[in-house]
Amino acid sequence: MKTCVLIVAAGRGERAGAGLPKQYRQLAGTPVLRRSVQAFIAHPAIAAVQVVIAAGDQERYDRAVGDLDLPPPIIGGAERQVSVRLGLEGLETQAPDCVLIHDAARPVVPPALIDRVVAALEEAPAALPVLPVVDTVRRGEAGLSLGTVPRVNLYRAQTPQGMRFSEILAAHRAAEEQDITVTDDAALMEWAGHPVRLVDGAEETMKITTTEDFRRAEADLRQALEIRVGTGFDVHRFGPGDGVTLGGVSIPHDQALTGHSDADVALHALTDAVLGAIGDGDIGSHFPPTDPQWRGAASDQFLSHAVDRVTDLGGEIRHLDLTLICERPKVGPVRDAIRERIAEICALPVARVSVKATTTERLGFTGRREGIAAQAAATVALPPPEDP
Repeated sequence: MKTCVLIVAAGRGERAGAGLPKQYRQLAGTPVLRRSVQAFIAHPAIAAVQVVIAAGDQERYDRAVGDLDLPPPIIGGAERQVSVRLGLEGLETQAPDCVLIHDAARPVVPPALIDRVVAALEEAPAALPVLPVVDTVRRGEAGLSLGTVPRVNLYRAQTPQGMRFSEILAAHRAAEEQDITVTDDAALMEWAGHPVRLVDGAEETMKITTTEDFRRAEADLRQALEIRVGTGFDVHRFGPGDGVTLGGVSIPHDQALTGHSDADVALHALTDAVLGAIGDGDIGSHFPPTDPQWRGAASDQFLSHAVDRVTDLGGEIRHLDLTLICERPKVGPVRDAIRERIAEICALPVARVSVKATTTERLGFTGRREGIAAQAAATVALPPPEDP
């Protein structure tokens, strides 16, 4: 059964404040839309993910998810129902058997929730994740209570809502012809005469609507992240030249560091520390020294790549600590410049970057001024892995 996902991201999200549509705002260091997309592209049951955006949002979309393996976005309409129909029509060439329709403003989607929706579509034409209403529900008007509503058989609807593709596309087209408007796609399937199977939702799959929702979601995400620490170490020897590059900063010196790239020992150690924290090999496995394209390359791209790998996993770098070991050049005069450059490369506040320098009391190769060594530590917060 081929299952595709349609993520609706064409809304304006005005109640969330901050001027930027909520799907493009940062949530614990990652755009909301990116979190939603990553939840599905990482799932083995999903064949493709298609996003619907508003006209004029292409640049925002590219910044949020442009580096992910996605088809070009579909331009939606002024209303959600129109955007879904246009998205479904765009998916028609993929010939899916089923489609999961998801609101971009629900950035946390556990794999087990996707499993439940997909499994329900084996037996039913539509599946709706829900949570039971547990609070007392009351009717009210003009500021006065008009009585209690029995909460038995009441549920809160969530997304992704799953449907057999041909049925939901036909229902949307029929609703357009008859000028029918409903609140969500499950309601449209019911209007078209198809039964909708209820499956257990997930509390963490909350919809972000207001500024307070952002604060709550960010607090929940940060609390759920696990902390990892990685270390890195690198050495480069001196050779002929008139300067070195440390931490992305050029420093005049009577020698240069030798290496396949620009020999920035500081950024190399930091790159290994970040990659080590996420268990993703080392700098040599990502940028082999035997590959001529990296000859003389600026090392900031190595560290940027490692940072991107963290972001792709839904994580964030919390702190970087670098120690440079050398007799010369003196690091003190350029320490702040190095901190600022590293923070810029990693999109971190400078306060999260520490740079220190020490000597070996003239012992060893650094003491003999034959080269520079660097050691680094990276503290990274990642979503915990799924239970096997």
